[in-house]
Amino acid sequence: MLAQIVSLISFGLNIYSFALIVYIFMSWFPGARESQFGELLGKICEPYLEIFRKFIPPLGMIDFSPIVAILLLHFARMGFIQFAMML
Repeated sequence: MLAQIVSLISFGLNIYSFALIVYIFMSWFPGARESQFGELLGKICEPYLEIFRKFIPPLGMIDFSPIVAILLLHFARMGFIQFAMML
């Protein structure tokens, strides 16, 4: 039972990481974020990304906050898995 819950949470974090990556790549295509899919991803991803944009301002035209956000999500997922394995 615990293994299934851990697996489900890990899968959810992987899906969210993938959604963040897709949302980031959508910024390279004009009008992609204004589509229905782009707006849906924006509602899901922007609240999480805004946390990092407060502390990591863009350097010129490059925003490094999504990289930090994805890395933190990855480390949180790995830490969660390690913690669950100790139980």
